[in-house]
Amino acid sequence: MPQLEFIQQSGALGYALLFGPGIVLLLIALAVKGAVKTTHNFVISGRLLGFGFGVASLISVWTWSMAVMLSSAQAYTWGTSGLVWFIVPNGLAVIIMVPFALKLRQKMPSGYTLAEFIRARFQNTISSVATLVFLIGALLGVIMINLAGLVLVMNKIFGLTPIGIVITGIVVVTVYSYFGGLTTSAVTGTLNTLLLGVGSSVVVLFALAKAGGADLVFNKVEALGDQHLNPFNPVTAASFGLALALGLLTNVIADQSFWQRVWAIRPKDLGRSFLWAGVWFYPIPLALGLLGFIGVAYGVTPEQLGSLGAGAIGPHVIASLGLPVFIIALYTLVVVNACFAAIDGALSGVTSLVAVDIVHRYWPRVSERKLLTITKTSMIVAAAIAGGVVLTGIDYVNLVTTVYFYGTSLLIPVTLSIFWSRMTGAGYVAGVLAGIAVGGPLRETLGPTYGPLFGIIGLIAASAIVSVVVSLRANTRFDFDSLAEGKAALLERDTAAKPSADDPVPAGQQ
Repeated sequence: MPQLEFIQQSGALGYALLFGPGIVLLLIALAVKGAVKTTHNFVISGRLLGFGFGVASLISVWTWSMAVMLSSAQAYTWGTSGLVWFIVPNGLAVIIMVPFALKLRQKMPSGYTLAEFIRARFQNTISSVATLVFLIGALLGVIMINLAGLVLVMNKIFGLTPIGIVITGIVVVTVYSYFGGLTTSAVTGTLNTLLLGVGSSVVVLFALAKAGGADLVFNKVEALGDQHLNPFNPVTAASFGLALALGLLTNVIADQSFWQRVWAIRPKDLGRSFLWAGVWFYPIPLALGLLGFIGVAYGVTPEQLGSLGAGAIGPHVIASLGLPVFIIALYTLVVVNACFAAIDGALSGVTSLVAVDIVHRYWPRVSERKLLTITKTSMIVAAAIAGGVVLTGIDYVNLVTTVYFYGTSLLIPVTLSIFWSRMTGAGYVAGVLAGIAVGGPLRETLGPTYGPLFGIIGLIAASAIVSVVVSLRANTRFDFDSLAEGKAALLERDTAAKPSADDPVPAGQQ
């Protein structure tokens, strides 16, 4: 097969593809603005998201730029086994959230955030503040990763400068997100999910046809060696597969974007929304992963991808096959909208944490107008921080992976907090600290040679053992029904203490 000849597209088209979706999404945000008059509606959509919006918004916040581009990268690097280990745990991570979501929504129906649950569960400042810090760090990581995705695709295909891409992306997303919060995120996420599903399929079908057909591509890949089409390659599992599976589960549990939707989706639709979001996620990375096989069949080398690495294989193939400009634009829109939706969801998650766990907790008498203003401003601050980190040139990929690694220390303590009545606040804090103390050194010493697997296993094991041992020593049991009762009492007390109609009830009391 002939070599692919990369053709860089017009920079003007690139900026148009950045601004175009933003204008459409802004118009949608302005259309739903009238329904978002309180902080309560801004951060939780009145708890009225139905099945359709619920599923679509979950898919959109989980289908990051890395999901649409790393699927191609893993297929290019590891073949079928890379695609399997990347795709299967991604969908399962969302599905596994079903019992977590149902239990917490049942026991704490008026909740907003995971940090709020931890505070109500243990009445322990250290545990709730630590959880809050991890949740905010994870959301900033989501924003940074997706800004990196924007830089990768727009720089590779259109030659745009990183600073121009980052600033444009931040401005576009922040502007349309500012007007509607979670409601806007749900509506735009639904449109984005449609684009992700249909757009990725159309792009890949065109790419396969231009490459000579699926039979030709896979016959060429098979001729290059069995390792490319062996779905059970043990090297793949040891290199990144098992560590990725554990990391993805933690990412969902430690992601406020998901917990925000746990309390925003109507109870009757909650379980099936998470179930179908996980199932319907699969076709998107599966389709885009095929671009990696086209790269293998055409003999694309790491040198051709340059410093961007294997993550650039999808954009490189799309810009090198001689596809029509509208297909190249459609692929770009798929990636751009995946980035926008994930950043939008992360910014929405930040607003819920700021409103409930910072402002309403420490300044409970703040007026509704001020609360909503502060909540919206937190979006701008979070976007500016994430963009600033990216533009400093810091190794933000390492920063983000570090945040997620240590965020894994929440996995066992949070799980036990939800499902085990004997879990204590001391056990929660000790479990988190033990995981960090054991997992961190293992990651630093064994990571360069064996990857992150041993560090994550050590972190989870230490966290589980210490959490259980410390909690058992206390010999106490928690009544989960008190979560709803305590919330109701708190709301009743705060409402009774409201001074006047000119000082509306804060969001957490509605």
